[in-house]
Amino acid sequence: LRRMEEAHARVIRVIVYLVMNHTPHSHPWFIEAQDPESEKRDWYIWAEENPGYRGPEGQVVWHNSPTGYYYGVFWSGMPDLNFENPNVTFAMFDAAKFWLEEMNVDGFRLDAIKHMIEEGVGQQNTRSTHDWLQEFYIFYKAVKPDALTVGEAWTSTQQVVDYTGDEVDMAFQFDLALDVLNSAGAGLGHIFADTQQEVYDAFPPNQYATFITNHDQNRVMSQLRGDEGQARVAAALLLTAPGVPFIYYGEEIGMTGMKPDEDIRLPMQWASNSPSVGFTTGTPWRPAAADFPVRSVARQTDDPDSLLSLYRDLIHLRNAHAALRVGDWTLVEANSPRLYTFLRQTENETVLVIINVNRNPVTAENYSLALELDGAVTAVSLYGLQPNSSPDPAATGYIPFDEIPPHSSHILQLIPEE
Repeated sequence: LRRMEEAHARVIRVIVYLVMNHTPHSHPWFIEAQDPESEKRDWYIWAEENPGYRGPEGQVVWHNSPTGYYYGVFWSGMPDLNFENPNVTFAMFDAAKFWLEEMNVDGFRLDAIKHMIEEGVGQQNTRSTHDWLQEFYIFYKAVKPDALTVGEAWTSTQQVVDYTGDEVDMAFQFDLALDVLNSAGAGLGHIFADTQQEVYDAFPPNQYATFITNHDQNRVMSQLRGDEGQARVAAALLLTAPGVPFIYYGEEIGMTGMKPDEDIRLPMQWASNSPSVGFTTGTPWRPAAADFPVRSVARQTDDPDSLLSLYRDLIHLRNAHAALRVGDWTLVEANSPRLYTFLRQTENETVLVIINVNRNPVTAENYSLALELDGAVTAVSLYGLQPNSSPDPAATGYIPFDEIPPHSSHILQLIPEE
């Protein structure tokens, strides 16, 4: 509670990770449920004989125990709860109410929501799951109307859309996250632009959560093979895009990590002068990554050109400019595959974003921005290079820079002339 008070005093809202789909196999509920005569038996999903079918990814989902087979979509150590039993629903509602009222949290990151209720071999995105989440939405909004939920539904864009609105306030956009990495890695702007267009058209405005990677995926810097230029592109794609961005801790300093899960959840590298990396005065639960002497907050915080400074700069810009935060998004044709260019617009502000996602520069001879403007504007740099000129509404293309450096981002405010 003291931590919540301190966070709220700093105008920081806190959402907690709420796992509803399953419990550990060491949970008291499941230990009791292994007794066929127990009242908790029906809190999980049991079968006397192995039903024989596999999970959505071809994985084993029915696990043997001394008293029968139980269902666990992820692995034997995570048995699924049976939400067709109303007692399980009541228990989960009580848990949510505890966090909202007693602990005063501001909402939840809901894990694995597409797996809540199975319908036989239909094990994800079922109608029963959507119905249950609609009930949960009504419940938690009654407890705390301004509570926020973000759902993890690791599935395609069109299926994710179905969860937003009356089930969760927003849901993570996995297709977009994948193409942040694909676009940055390949150095081609259209990869991200095409997916952004699909997502933008599919969702209600800003009602989705953006990210690059999460705690279940190999870290950004590892996936990009240590290429900091590509990591800078990924950061810019995330923090200038529509939606609500989430940053997995350590991405902002380029922490590395490859599965198993323990190695992508290592201590945050605050300091670089000891193996405890400023994470604790004791012994970290696991040693820090080997690159902690060169990748830490301490080493990057005062360097204006560091990856951390880029994240900070773009976050400050996003907070300061409504167009970058909640504005409409319009793709701008740049006539160069190396560029990703777009407008973010509110009623009172227009911002032009130019990102060279490639390892090579783009010269004036090789690009031209097809802007459609209502009148004359003055281009003012918010971040990156200063423009050579302002757009001319009568011209067929706009070339603000003689050369756009590799892996660089530039943000221009377009101010209407009186």
